[in-house]
Amino acid sequence: MVVMVAVYGSVRLVDGGSRCAGRVEVLHRGQWGTVCGDDWDMSDAAVVCRELGCGEAVNALGKSHFGSGSGPIWMDDVDCSGSESRLKNCRSPVWGKHDCNETHNSGVICSGARLVLGSRCSGRVEVLHGESWATVCDADFNQQDAEVVCRELGCGSPVEILGAAAFGRGEGLVWSEELQCRGNESQIHFCPKSSSLKHNCSHDNDVGLVCSGSVRLVDGDSRCAGRVEVLYRGQWGSVCGNNWDMRDAAVVCRELGCGEAVDTYHESYFGSGSGPIWMDNVHCSGSESTLRNCESAGWGKHNCDHSKDAGVICSGVRVVGGSHCSGRVEVLHGESWVTVCDADFNQQDAEVVCRELGCGSLVEVLGAAAFGRGEGQVWSEKLQCRGTESQIHFCPKSSSLKHNCSHDNDVGLVCADSVRLVDGGSRCAGRVEVLHRGQWGTVCDDYWDMRDAAVVCRELGCGEAIDAPRRARFGSGSGPIWVEYANCAGSESSLKNCRSYDWGRQRCNHDEDAGAVCAEVRLVGRSHCSGRVEVLHGESWVTVCDADFNQQDAEVVCRELGCGSPVEVLGAAAFGRGKGQVWPEELQCRGNESQIHFCPKSSSLKHNCSHDNYVGLVCADSVRLVDGGHRCAGRVEVFYNRTWRSVCGKNWDIRDAAVVCRELGCGEAVFKNVQFGPRSAWMDDVNCSGSESSVKHCRSAGWVEQICNRLAGVICSGVRLVGRSRCSGRVEVLHGESWVTVCDADFDQQGAEVVCRELGCGSPVEVLGAAAFGRGEGQVWSEELQCRGTESQIHFCPKSSSLKHNCSHDNDVGLVCSESVRLVDGGSRCAGRVEVLHKGQWGTVCDDNWDMMDDAVVCRELGCGEAVDALSGAYFGSGSGPIWMDNVECRESESILKNCKSAGWGKHNCNHPKDAGVICSRVRLVGGSHCSGRVEVLHGESWVTVCDSDFDQQDAEVVCRELGCGSPVEVLGAAAFGRGEGPVWSEELQCRGNESQIHFCPKSSSLKHNCSHDNDVGLACSGHTQARLMNGSDSCSGRVELQYLSSSLASHEGGVRLSGGM
Repeated sequence: MVVMVAVYGSVRLVDGGSRCAGRVEVLHRGQWGTVCGDDWDMSDAAVVCRELGCGEAVNALGKSHFGSGSGPIWMDDVDCSGSESRLKNCRSPVWGKHDCNETHNSGVICSGARLVLGSRCSGRVEVLHGESWATVCDADFNQQDAEVVCRELGCGSPVEILGAAAFGRGEGLVWSEELQCRGNESQIHFCPKSSSLKHNCSHDNDVGLVCSGSVRLVDGDSRCAGRVEVLYRGQWGSVCGNNWDMRDAAVVCRELGCGEAVDTYHESYFGSGSGPIWMDNVHCSGSESTLRNCESAGWGKHNCDHSKDAGVICSGVRVVGGSHCSGRVEVLHGESWVTVCDADFNQQDAEVVCRELGCGSLVEVLGAAAFGRGEGQVWSEKLQCRGTESQIHFCPKSSSLKHNCSHDNDVGLVCADSVRLVDGGSRCAGRVEVLHRGQWGTVCDDYWDMRDAAVVCRELGCGEAIDAPRRARFGSGSGPIWVEYANCAGSESSLKNCRSYDWGRQRCNHDEDAGAVCAEVRLVGRSHCSGRVEVLHGESWVTVCDADFNQQDAEVVCRELGCGSPVEVLGAAAFGRGKGQVWPEELQCRGNESQIHFCPKSSSLKHNCSHDNYVGLVCADSVRLVDGGHRCAGRVEVFYNRTWRSVCGKNWDIRDAAVVCRELGCGEAVFKNVQFGPRSAWMDDVNCSGSESSVKHCRSAGWVEQICNRLAGVICSGVRLVGRSRCSGRVEVLHGESWVTVCDADFDQQGAEVVCRELGCGSPVEVLGAAAFGRGEGQVWSEELQCRGTESQIHFCPKSSSLKHNCSHDNDVGLVCSESVRLVDGGSRCAGRVEVLHKGQWGTVCDDNWDMMDDAVVCRELGCGEAVDALSGAYFGSGSGPIWMDNVECRESESILKNCKSAGWGKHNCNHPKDAGVICSRVRLVGGSHCSGRVEVLHGESWVTVCDSDFDQQDAEVVCRELGCGSPVEVLGAAAFGRGEGPVWSEELQCRGNESQIHFCPKSSSLKHNCSHDNDVGLACSGHTQARLMNGSDSCSGRVELQYLSSSLASHEGGVRLSGGM
């Protein structure tokens, strides 16, 4: 008798008939509870399916679709981005806080089948068998089976079943059962199976399937254009055009396997649909694989009628290998992209391609595979366009070719761009105009900023955006105003892909036309303001000869880049040898030009230059810190329009400060402050994400001279610790523009006090010599620190200009400071009330909006394991002293809690009974998954492995509990998950099995065994395994067999008896 025991980790799906469908339940503090369905959507469902190792999320259900649960409601208002590895890592209020009842529990249906190597709705059929995906034999798969697979994936009806590995040979298992679906099942899981096969199959027989898809475009004369309709619960319905934009359209085009999104429509351009309106207020990021995974108001929820049905035009042609508007021509032929023969492509065909792609006029047709040789088929038809068609789809074709073509004859095409800069004196500066529906129009300057300008510059192949002018600086345009609010993130490849909608609808006039100024020069190799000089020559970047570049040229380059004055011109390829051409002209700037483009040039060179003669340039930075005592601290000033002015302090935070410190090549931002004016300022309401290369690229209220009473300030560290964490590592000091190491013989307790203070860490714990954190690179500092220990920064310490010692990198000094965050009253350094060090004083953190993302940053900063629990209501007791932080909002990327967004230091509406707490694990499983792997325990500051002979069932119970991973399934010896590194633990665990954390287990100080890494113990908790009992006397006893993600069934001898139910 074989009994399958369904075992789960910290999430499970219940009462759905399979392990991949049901009511969502999460394990928290040893108890299973439900998740409220408020705002539950496909992004949340996708995380659950991924965590369980199931297929794609097919449906996200609310209102207790799978029945009401019992016990606690653990989560409410879950807000996953969709990329998280675990549901617990998604943003949600404090665990157990909700305004929900058991009738609103969330549910998920994940697919137990998938289609691989085609699209979401076509490909090789693979079925989830236990924890592994198995292919299916073509001889054992019929029309009824296909009906079920297409239905389960939400992909319409079957179009074609393809045998003989039409979508490529799979890997791993071929399924050992035969499907016997009736065709009306909702999921493959419910189909009867036969336990024996009539055929001997290999991967050469893997079956493939083409379904009709879950989205379609209707009444647009081709499958790549029309009214958007989605399939839900077996019925096609339309999508409301509210807020419908190019990102949403891009997802539809990708899902259909069409080309780029060319146009969006909002008011039933392709006619009004009938039936349900399934989606409204769709908000795609643009990266989703299917429209169903985009955020929306919810299935069937809308404030709309069919007069507002959304439409899309996708291109049936694309250009590959160049840019959006230039490359090898490929045409969509059925489901495949095919190249076109150069002998069968003419001026009229090219006009249509450029028009369909929304690009400008034809520039050039290029034969002989000018953009590289394509793959797959060469088109077997000849285009015979008249040149007036809107899409290649409407061109007549000839069914026979006059030429025998190969990929050596693939035709290429260059069209003019779909954006241009006008009346600025060069192609990289001017009023922004976009081509839409065949007509050029302008862009309104509402909220226009450097992020929007950056997208325009990138699309045109120009240099960095150096200005985003407003108020029609380059003159008022004429014709339509196509875009009112561009709303670019800054990373888009085209202005059309920014989140703007309702093209042509605006409350703007031409006095508000937006402009952009892009650099036609760049500095490569160090920073925005220093590096090898490269000039834009036509479409290419070329280097400049050092003998033909002087101080006047340098003045113009620095000015154009928005940097300060030239500091140094460096020859002989000081910033490395470039590639490509050396510029064939000599600059003859007078020094007062605004851009290199306006400098006179000489058409002949006096010198014969090679890559060894490339010129480099160091300009002063475009941001500086003033009145702080050194270049890495002070009031922020930015250089704009040839003038230095301050930055207003409204909403200035540590993320903004971090960008300034990075731009200046200083250390970490250790303090952001607001000073009092009044002073003249350029920027206000700065809002950096933290990843920008320059503060000028951050979103702000715009470049306008103004008087501010509150001014932004920053203190960046002039020292850093490298090699372990932010508060421990090799000491490196900023000396000029370079980081240098410090000799251990010249660094004492007073120096350590200052370094720890400057980094915002606690007190020094230990000074370590002899390169304890590894040997550095570059210089060893040529001065000796003589700190008194009271200085706020290393910069203020006296230095001696001569050293008493001859040091090398073997003598690099290291330092361990106590951290700037700590966990108090939790019984270990990895659990307790959160306290942060600010201005030399420890204070607490308010629990408003405190969640697992915030938790994760604290655990990472402390070098502990994963975040296990985020606690509120002063769970570890009320603190005393200041409450430093409130409304903390961390993302997954911050390295320290201080860098997370918050209400501001000391700003709160809180009291100590609301102090936040954290529990981090002090154990981890390595080499398998979150819930299976080699056991490693945090011992002091290091992770150590555990000997297999000193680890038993009780120890395993505690480890699985601490990690939120259910119960132990098996303890595995002999380095089953690989040999670890570093020490093997010198103590023996003696857990009773009921402890909440390994930290609380008694330990024995002596070992009975002599262990090496060959004896590292491994553990499988119930998170990522399927288990069964074989050949026992009843359903609860027998030999344990486990199936892991990475392998087929692995048998482990030894009997076990399970008591109780599962």
